[in-house]
Amino acid sequence: MNGVRPLPGFLVKRYQGWRATDFAENAPWYRRLAEEGQRPRAMVISCCDSRVDPNNIFTSEPGEFFVHRNIANLVPPCEPGAEHHGTSAAIEYAVRSLKVAHLIVLGHSGCGGVRGCHDMCTGRAPELENESFVGRWLDILRPGYERVSDRQGLGDEASTLRALEWEAVRVSLENLVGFPFIREAVENGALTLHGLWADIATGELWGYDPAGETFEPL
Repeated sequence: MNGVRPLPGFLVKRYQGWRATDFAENAPWYRRLAEEGQRPRAMVISCCDSRVDPNNIFTSEPGEFFVHRNIANLVPPCEPGAEHHGTSAAIEYAVRSLKVAHLIVLGHSGCGGVRGCHDMCTGRAPELENESFVGRWLDILRPGYERVSDRQGLGDEASTLRALEWEAVRVSLENLVGFPFIREAVENGALTLHGLWADIATGELWGYDPAGETFEPL
C-alpha cells in the first residue's frame, strides 16, 4: 500500500528499551493480564492532544484504565443508527462488558479542538465547514459555545476559550446520561461520572462540581 513504510528506527529502539526494562521487570503482571483479560477500574475519555496523557497524570498501571481519546474529549449524543460510532461503542463496551465503576471526562488547557469550535462558530474557520470531519465532530460542542456566549459575550478570548474547554467536559457529561445503559448504571449505583480539566502549564487538575456547576482545583 502506498505510504506504508517500516517503523522509524528511533521508535524501534524505544520499543526494545521498554521490553528489556519495564516489560522484563514486570513480566508476571503482563502474563497475568494476557491470561485473565482486562478488568479496568475506570474509563477515561480524553483529548487526542499529545501533551495530555491520563496514564501519566494518574500514574496508572497497565490494565487499570480503559482509555478512549478523541478531538476535544467529546461524547456525542446517544443516536443509534447505521453510522460509525467509535466513541459511543467504546463507552458501551466499557460500561456493559467491562463494567467500569468510574467514567471520567478529562479536558485540558490550550485545546486545539475547542479553539477550532470557537473559530468555527465565530465564522473564522471556513475550512471546518461543510465536508470537514473535524468540523462535524466539533458541532457536538456548539451548545456549549452558545452557553458561553450567552454568559460572557465574546470579549476576553482567553477566558472565553477556558470557559469553552470546561463546557466541553460539561456537554460530554450531559450527553453521557442520555445513554440508557449509563443512566441505568448510575441509578443503580454501579457507575459514577466525573469531569476533570488539566492545566498543562501548571500541572493542576480541576474537578467539576455539579452542585455549583463550577470547576475547582483538586
